[in-house]
Amino acid sequence: MDGELIIRPVEQAVFFILALVALGLELWAVVDCARHRANAFEATGKRTKTFWLALTGGAALIGVISFFGSGGGFFGTLGLFGLAAVVAASVYLADVRPAVKDAGRGGSRNTGPYGPW
Repeated sequence: MDGELIIRPVEQAVFFILALVALGLELWAVVDCARHRANAFEATGKRTKTFWLALTGGAALIGVISFFGSGGGFFGTLGLFGLAAVVAASVYLADVRPAVKDAGRGGSRNTGPYGPW
């Protein structure tokens, strides 16, 4: 029984930290998506801004429900929906964000650290 008294609070703290990081990631994705121009998404061939806003907004909503919810049922801290929300936000941040960010700056890819070639 003593092991459970030690492990339980540590486990809850780890899950709390993971949920907090996931929520931050999901909120970052939706805010970043909202601040880019719609034509930048179409110019890069990464679906539409509406699609990514809906996906990242849904991910953020699930993150909020997971973080502030009771922690049980489908909307648990590390439930299937929470995992899908983190994956959706991560795909946006890792794949779509860099392409859209380049397109918003003019998209010149032949520039080095000291200016154009």
